[in-house]
Amino acid sequence: MDATRLGTQLDMDSTRLGSAKTAQLPDGTQSAPVQTQHTQQTTAASTHAAWQPQQPAQTQPLPAQPLPSQGTVPQQPFPRASQPQFQSQPQQPQPQTPAQPAPQVIDTGMMPAASPDVEHFRDMFNLLTENIAKAVVGKARPIRQVLTALMVGGHVLLEDNPGTGKTQLARALANSVATSFKRIQFTPDLLPSDVVGVTFYDQKTGDFTFREGPIFASIVLADEINRASPKTQSALLEVMEEQKVTVDGVTHDVPQPFIVIATQNPIEQLGTYKLPEAQMDRFLLKTSIGYPGHDVSVDILRQLDVTDRAATVDPVLTGDDVIALRRTAQTIHIDDAITEYIVRLVERTRHDDSIMVGSSMRGALALTRCARIWAAADGRGYVVPDDVKDLAVPVLAHRLSLTAEATFAGETPETVIARILEDVPAPVLGR
Repeated sequence: MDATRLGTQLDMDSTRLGSAKTAQLPDGTQSAPVQTQHTQQTTAASTHAAWQPQQPAQTQPLPAQPLPSQGTVPQQPFPRASQPQFQSQPQQPQPQTPAQPAPQVIDTGMMPAASPDVEHFRDMFNLLTENIAKAVVGKARPIRQVLTALMVGGHVLLEDNPGTGKTQLARALANSVATSFKRIQFTPDLLPSDVVGVTFYDQKTGDFTFREGPIFASIVLADEINRASPKTQSALLEVMEEQKVTVDGVTHDVPQPFIVIATQNPIEQLGTYKLPEAQMDRFLLKTSIGYPGHDVSVDILRQLDVTDRAATVDPVLTGDDVIALRRTAQTIHIDDAITEYIVRLVERTRHDDSIMVGSSMRGALALTRCARIWAAADGRGYVVPDDVKDLAVPVLAHRLSLTAEATFAGETPETVIARILEDVPAPVLGR
């Protein structure tokens, strides 16, 4: 009896133990055995709740984020390992090309009409051109350029090959104006005193007397100027700029009108000295004559007996007439658009990659004064952009110093100025 009860009790205990189940957690571990059905349900519910994603406690409402549109991928806060990480590279500054201003319009209706004095200037200018053309045939443009320097009161550098008529042009100009003329043949042994003059002791009077040099003339021909030494060349710096000569502390004025016409051959190197930049800048313009055309050469050969063509030129003006024409040229109107155009051209020479040293302010003044003479020679009372374009190369080219790379590439100051004229917009005429 007691044994029967004991066996029944053991069977009941084993049944309970067999009915007990273990809960399988998501990570593969086993929980404590569940003794009853109620305990099993409670444990399963708590286990399921424990593995729900935890939501952060929101203490304050967050701003509403815009939902990504259909077909787009929301932006990841951090780049994935499989995606290349692109870092923003600092952008290299690109060279900025200065914007060119729009061409200004010059109202020609507001320009002053040509006065009788301007018309007289045109007639006298043409008369001088035709008179000099008797000696230098077929070269009207270089003749007009030299006359422009005469009317401005500047100096000219004639650079050309031998036998092109440089000396003939200078002598023909001197013979066309009834004024004093001196010729200086520059040589390596020429001294500064041979040019400007010297102070010597006069035994008859017992005083020091100043003897003027050949520079004291209205028109001075400095022939082969690059053959003299730099010391002698520098003797012309003061007289070319200030039109005065200082000897032994005493200043002497040169006669008016005053112009120096210098010549040099570019092909000769032996026994020559290159003109310094300071002296080149003092020349108002630099030009060349060039060889005559075929028909002109035939006409010259037909006049074989004329040995000195410049001697056949007679005076048509006096020195006082030239000074009066200079005063007339000062009345020519220059619009503000023209002056701004000239300044832009000069400033461009200072920032061009091919130019080492650009034009100085003396070059801008020279171009403005020459343009005024060019306009008066055409009978106009105002300057137009074409006047500036026609004179930019002879006035500015010799004032530039190109870089070694530009010189090696075959560029010349003339080609650089021509390129700048194409790049810088010029004012336009309108009404």
